[in-house]
Amino acid sequence: MQLKFLPSFVKRKGRITKKQTHSLSSLSEFSVKSIQEVEDFSKHFDKCYLEIGFGNAENIIFQAINNPSYLFIGSEVYMSGIGTLVSSIKENNINNIKIFSDDIRILLDQSPKIVFDSVIIICPDPWPKEKHHKRRLINKSFLEMVHDFMKDDSNIYISTDWENYAESISELFVKNKLFKPSSNKSFQKDSLSKFERRGKDEGRELFEFNYKKVS
Repeated sequence: MQLKFLPSFVKRKGRITKKQTHSLSSLSEFSVKSIQEVEDFSKHFDKCYLEIGFGNAENIIFQAINNPSYLFIGSEVYMSGIGTLVSSIKENNINNIKIFSDDIRILLDQSPKIVFDSVIIICPDPWPKEKHHKRRLINKSFLEMVHDFMKDDSNIYISTDWENYAESISELFVKNKLFKPSSNKSFQKDSLSKFERRGKDEGRELFEFNYKKVS
């Protein structure tokens, strides 16, 4: 399928365990393919959260277990992370997570449904080389796109450990009128994610952005 946007990731086969491979055979049981499906599932829950790029699934699993009345939509393109999440869903009998296993912009390119109470993006791929900055997920068009699917007063949270990406994100929020700064996070983190820990271990500062949708 010809995409309308430049991919913000490069799919690589990578290392995948036998357990992850086995779990992927059950992926269809936990998948959503359309925003209409997301809306239909969300009707059975108090709130609906979207985590984009859940990595090894630490945060989304923690959030789902501790907020059983909320629906969590997890978007990820790497099969190892998806396999890990499916394993955890089955092992912990989690019934409030659904997975979109592709570029999130494919889901958000559909007719808008006002469904998300919170959007969470923890350490998106920084594409550190300047010539690759155009591949970064967080840009003007992405913020406009995700805004259309968020409820009034809903929050978007973004973290990055790359200073020049943080500068870019900050500038985007200053220039657009779709979001305003918020002091209230819509979720609680119990620990740093794998990529946040890596950045800290390598001496980088963690930058966090928490904004509220402006109607």
